[in-house]
Amino acid sequence: NFSTTSTTLPSVNIKETDENYEVEVAAPGMSKDDFKVTLDNGQLLISSSKQEHVNKEEENYTRREFSYQSFQRSFVLPKNVVDEDRIRARYENGILLLSIPKLEQAREKTPRMIEIS
Repeated sequence: NFSTTSTTLPSVNIKETDENYEVEVAAPGMSKDDFKVTLDNGQLLISSSKQEHVNKEEENYTRREFSYQSFQRSFVLPKNVVDEDRIRARYENGILLLSIPKLEQAREKTPRMIEIS
Protein backbone atom coordinates (compact mmCIF):
# COMPACT_ATOMS: atom_id res chain seq x y z
CA ASN A 1 0.00 0.00 0.00
CA PHE A 2 2.93 2.33 -0.68
CA SER A 3 3.28 4.84 -3.49
CA THR A 4 6.36 5.42 -5.62
CA THR A 5 7.31 8.29 -3.30
CA SER A 6 7.49 5.96 -0.26
CA THR A 7 4.40 7.51 1.28
CA THR A 8 1.46 5.43 2.37
CA LEU A 9 -1.64 5.45 0.21
CA PRO A 10 -4.97 5.62 2.02
CA SER A 11 -6.86 2.33 1.94
CA VAL A 12 -10.03 2.23 -0.12
CA ASN A 13 -13.22 0.18 0.15
CA ILE A 14 -15.62 0.02 -2.81
CA LYS A 15 -19.09 -1.42 -2.37
CA GLU A 16 -21.76 -1.94 -5.01
CA THR A 17 -25.46 -1.77 -4.17
CA ASP A 18 -28.50 -1.94 -6.44
CA GLU A 19 -28.64 1.87 -6.51
CA ASN A 20 -24.99 3.00 -6.54
CA TYR A 21 -21.31 2.43 -5.90
CA GLU A 22 -19.94 3.58 -2.54
CA VAL A 23 -16.28 4.49 -2.17
CA GLU A 24 -14.67 4.88 1.27
CA VAL A 25 -11.17 6.37 1.54
CA ALA A 26 -9.47 6.05 4.96
CA ALA A 27 -7.74 9.38 5.60
CA PRO A 28 -7.74 10.22 9.32
CA GLY A 29 -6.42 13.56 10.47
CA MET A 30 -7.36 15.36 7.28
CA SER A 31 -10.13 17.83 6.53
CA LYS A 32 -12.46 18.02 3.55
CA ASP A 33 -10.42 20.93 2.18
CA ASP A 34 -7.35 18.65 1.88
CA PHE A 35 -8.98 16.59 -0.91
CA LYS A 36 -9.49 17.16 -4.59
CA VAL A 37 -11.99 14.85 -6.32
CA THR A 38 -12.31 15.14 -10.09
CA LEU A 39 -14.03 13.24 -12.84
CA ASP A 40 -12.40 13.26 -16.25
CA ASN A 41 -13.60 11.17 -19.17
CA GLY A 42 -14.90 8.33 -16.97
CA GLN A 43 -11.93 8.34 -14.59
CA LEU A 44 -12.47 9.28 -10.94
CA LEU A 45 -9.38 10.88 -9.42
CA ILE A 46 -9.00 11.37 -5.66
CA SER A 47 -5.94 13.31 -4.57
CA SER A 48 -4.48 15.37 -1.77
CA SER A 49 -1.42 17.57 -1.63
CA LYS A 50 -1.50 18.48 2.05
CA GLN A 51 1.80 19.98 3.06
CA GLU A 52 3.03 19.09 6.52
CA HIS A 53 5.78 21.31 7.87
CA VAL A 54 7.74 19.71 10.69
CA ASN A 55 10.78 21.26 12.27
CA LYS A 56 13.42 18.51 12.45
CA GLU A 57 14.87 19.96 15.66
CA GLU A 58 11.51 19.70 17.46
CA GLU A 59 10.85 16.09 16.46
CA ASN A 60 10.99 13.54 19.28
CA TYR A 61 9.49 10.62 17.41
CA THR A 62 11.01 7.19 17.88
CA ARG A 63 8.92 5.95 14.95
CA ARG A 64 6.96 7.93 12.38
CA GLU A 65 4.61 6.19 9.89
CA PHE A 66 2.00 8.87 9.16
CA SER A 67 2.73 10.01 5.63
CA TYR A 68 -0.46 11.00 3.88
CA GLN A 69 0.91 14.40 2.88
CA SER A 70 0.37 13.80 -0.81
CA PHE A 71 -1.39 10.99 -2.63
CA GLN A 72 -3.40 10.22 -5.71
CA ARG A 73 -5.79 7.33 -6.39
CA SER A 74 -7.67 6.84 -9.64
CA PHE A 75 -10.52 4.55 -10.62
CA VAL A 76 -12.09 3.94 -14.01
CA LEU A 77 -15.88 4.11 -13.80
CA PRO A 78 -17.91 1.65 -15.88
CA LYS A 79 -19.20 3.22 -19.10
CA ASN A 80 -22.93 3.85 -19.46
CA VAL A 81 -23.54 2.67 -15.89
CA VAL A 82 -23.02 5.64 -13.55
CA ASP A 83 -24.81 8.98 -13.34
CA GLU A 84 -21.75 11.24 -13.39
CA ASP A 85 -23.80 14.39 -12.69
CA ARG A 86 -25.05 13.08 -9.34
CA ILE A 87 -21.78 11.92 -7.73
CA ARG A 88 -21.56 13.22 -4.13
CA ALA A 89 -18.69 13.31 -1.62
CA ARG A 90 -18.43 14.04 2.09
CA TYR A 91 -15.75 13.69 4.76
CA GLU A 92 -16.85 12.17 8.05
CA ASN A 93 -14.91 10.68 10.99
CA GLY A 94 -11.65 10.30 9.06
CA ILE A 95 -13.30 8.71 6.01
CA LEU A 96 -13.88 10.36 2.63
CA LEU A 97 -17.19 8.92 1.39
CA LEU A 98 -18.25 9.05 -2.25
CA SER A 99 -21.64 7.98 -3.54
CA ILE A 100 -21.72 7.22 -7.26
CA PRO A 101 -25.32 6.63 -8.39
CA LYS A 102 -26.10 4.18 -11.16
CA LEU A 103 -28.16 5.21 -14.16
CA GLU A 104 -31.74 3.96 -14.05
CA GLN A 105 -31.24 1.57 -16.98
CA ALA A 106 -28.14 0.07 -15.31
CA ARG A 107 -29.89 -0.83 -12.07
CA GLU A 108 -30.85 -4.41 -11.47
CA LYS A 109 -34.52 -4.87 -11.88
CA THR A 110 -36.38 -7.15 -9.53
CA PRO A 111 -38.01 -10.15 -11.16
CA ARG A 112 -41.66 -9.62 -12.00
CA MET A 113 -44.35 -12.12 -12.79
CA ILE A 114 -45.70 -12.02 -16.30
CA GLU A 115 -49.29 -13.11 -16.58
CA ILE A 116 -50.06 -15.62 -19.30
CA SER A 117 -53.31 -14.91 -21.14
